[in-house]
Amino acid sequence: MQNNNDKNKAYSRTQNNQHHFKKKKHRGAWIAFFIFLIVLVLGLIGAYNVYTNMKSAANKAYEPGVEHKERNVSNVIAQNKPVSILLLGTDTGALGRNDTGRTDTMILATVNPKSETIHLTSIPRDTKVTVPGDSQPYEKINAAYSIGGASSAVQTVQNLLNVPIDFFAIVNMGGLEQMVNAVGGVTVTPPLTFKYGNANVVKGQTVTLNGAQALDYSRMRHQDPAGDYGRQTRQRQVLQKLVIKGMNISSLPRYKEILNSISGKLKTDMKFDDMVALRERYGDATHHIKSQTLQGESAMVNGVDYEVPTQQELLNVSNDIRKTLGLSTSSVLNNTQDTTSDNSANSTSDNTNNTAATSY
Repeated sequence: MQNNNDKNKAYSRTQNNQHHFKKKKHRGAWIAFFIFLIVLVLGLIGAYNVYTNMKSAANKAYEPGVEHKERNVSNVIAQNKPVSILLLGTDTGALGRNDTGRTDTMILATVNPKSETIHLTSIPRDTKVTVPGDSQPYEKINAAYSIGGASSAVQTVQNLLNVPIDFFAIVNMGGLEQMVNAVGGVTVTPPLTFKYGNANVVKGQTVTLNGAQALDYSRMRHQDPAGDYGRQTRQRQVLQKLVIKGMNISSLPRYKEILNSISGKLKTDMKFDDMVALRERYGDATHHIKSQTLQGESAMVNGVDYEVPTQQELLNVSNDIRKTLGLSTSSVLNNTQDTTSDNSANSTSDNTNNTAATSY
């Protein structure tokens, strides 16, 4: 337990004398990757064949989400108000896996077009939560997607963080290999030495990885002293390099190859018109990226390891996100945010008698 506590401390946010958010370029990898996937060729919108191919790819990626969203997203975009996007990274499609899978990566991105800023909140996959409609009183948050799909994941995160989620985007890691090959490989400097599958790297020695190597480089976890935290760092490293290299590609044949490589690898409830509107109104927000992590404390519950954020930590993070969305802050948690009680299944989404009632 001491080792776990030390590891948690090593990755906790520095709260003394520093703002709650910390700028780190690698933290922006998932949102940059997502933006890359859906708007890469919109800059060449004058080229009709590229525009047509992009629209076709967007239509294939479309997947309906929550039937009734917490707010009118079209009005939010039309008024240039901040939007929120839940980014989900799954291991489905990698190494022959074709099940629904759990979400190895979960990041809530809030995009503010006026301040030209993206705020990212990473949610540890082992965070203890109640999943709406689940028969169990609590689960790890990465199970929400496998239990009820994107809709379940969205509702679970909304309940936990007390914020509206406007869109979701799911990227499966099975597409990483094809994407890396499509841009001609990615160059990284490994933070540690290890051999795993096709990946054979040495700490500090820059190397160019092909698709298969990049996939294994991004998947290794057990040899990393930092465990899943270390794996997430390497994933962000690869994705960031992928985005940078992809953005520098100028040939139309290569763009088409990239579009083909993402076919079936991206799912989102954004329609093509939403993507175009976001590109036009929110594109400059990628200039400034800030990030934070919902920091939990290790806890063993019925023989299962969970990450459980303190009530104060959860309240702080919730209010930080609400501020980025221009929403009022709360002084206490609402009922759906209870992660500490073993009877969390009895929590209700009815906040009418709670001073922290949701207001969007």
